[in-house]
Amino acid sequence: MFETEEVKEKLILVSVSLGNPGDTEKSLDELEELVDTAGGECVGRMVQNLDSFVSATYLGKGKIEELKMLIDLKKADGIVCDDELSPMQLKNLTDELNVKVMDRTLIILDIFAARATTREGKIQVELAQLRYRSTRLLGFGKDLSRLGGGIGTRGPGEKKLEIDRRVIKNRIAMLRQDVKEIEKHRELTRKNRKAGSITNVAIVGYTNAGKSTFLNTVTNASILEEDKLFATLDPTTREYTTKNGGKILFTDTVGFIRKLPHHLVEAFKSTLEEAMHGDIILHIIDVSNEQYEEQMKVVYETLDSLGVKNKPVISVFNKIDKLSEEEKNDIIFKDVRAKYVECASIKKGIGIDNIINDIEEIIREQKIYVEKLIPYSEAGIIQKIRKDGELLKEEYKEDGIYVEAYIPPFMRL
Repeated sequence: MFETEEVKEKLILVSVSLGNPGDTEKSLDELEELVDTAGGECVGRMVQNLDSFVSATYLGKGKIEELKMLIDLKKADGIVCDDELSPMQLKNLTDELNVKVMDRTLIILDIFAARATTREGKIQVELAQLRYRSTRLLGFGKDLSRLGGGIGTRGPGEKKLEIDRRVIKNRIAMLRQDVKEIEKHRELTRKNRKAGSITNVAIVGYTNAGKSTFLNTVTNASILEEDKLFATLDPTTREYTTKNGGKILFTDTVGFIRKLPHHLVEAFKSTLEEAMHGDIILHIIDVSNEQYEEQMKVVYETLDSLGVKNKPVISVFNKIDKLSEEEKNDIIFKDVRAKYVECASIKKGIGIDNIINDIEEIIREQKIYVEKLIPYSEAGIIQKIRKDGELLKEEYKEDGIYVEAYIPPFMRL
């Protein structure tokens, strides 16, 4: 019996550094993770320091010659540029190097194509892929195969030999219509949630920070957890019941990442807007990652671009179990945009109770505290308090039911 091992494409990472070499290396480290997640193998790196990208070829002429030699030396199958290439740059680099040329955007689209499992996710990914590729058909003529489809030519990439711009345009129009229907359904779902007066907590964070782990730990959601970028793609909402009988909805959102392709932002806007419609933002941070501060910045920049403002934020510095005592002492666990800050190891269940307490405290602050004796003839109110408020005390007396509770402003006792 023969055993076959999957052969990974050997790829060289290429970047143009416009200023800070440290930031460039960090970005390339992340790009290497993306390539690994997509199923490729990084066999080399090349960085060129420039004041601006070369408009026609991304890299300078001399650096392209160096890159050719490195490709031959490493027997590489292609290159991945750390920035989104223009159609002209893509064509010219392909002509010069005669190997597969990809960029950061294509790799992320490749991963999303593999991770999408629901109809909505697949539609969003295909729409983003087609938008990306439709701008890159110009100049390739009939040789559409040179556009590739990412690592392993996953998703619509393999179909490019038999479709042209007109077909792509029609397909995009159909997908846009599907997206509109999805958005209508999502908006209706949101309205129903609001009508039920249940607080919705949007879980946000950099990809692989531990968002899905939190949802699984708290609600037994059974979402895929992997130590890889974008392990989960489709948003998931689950209900949680507090010790006092109150209901909280937790919604896991797609992970954020630096240089998030605008094609994806546009296609996944309705998904990303789950954060905008959340009553509370739960920001999960992987504090064991050396770049956690930069990742926090990316998350807030993305939230700002979506118009997520004036929402109470709880920041959770996750994976503290991976830190040494010395590292814990060196880190200042602080987030100026957060109302509450917690340290946790979500996977081990450490800090979960504190996070839930913070959420309940924010919910409580938005409600009114009452002490009242309710006549037995109006006992049905008790159930409404349990549903929409927080019943702290319930005592049956001769002339009625004495309650101490937090109730929403719209409820009148």
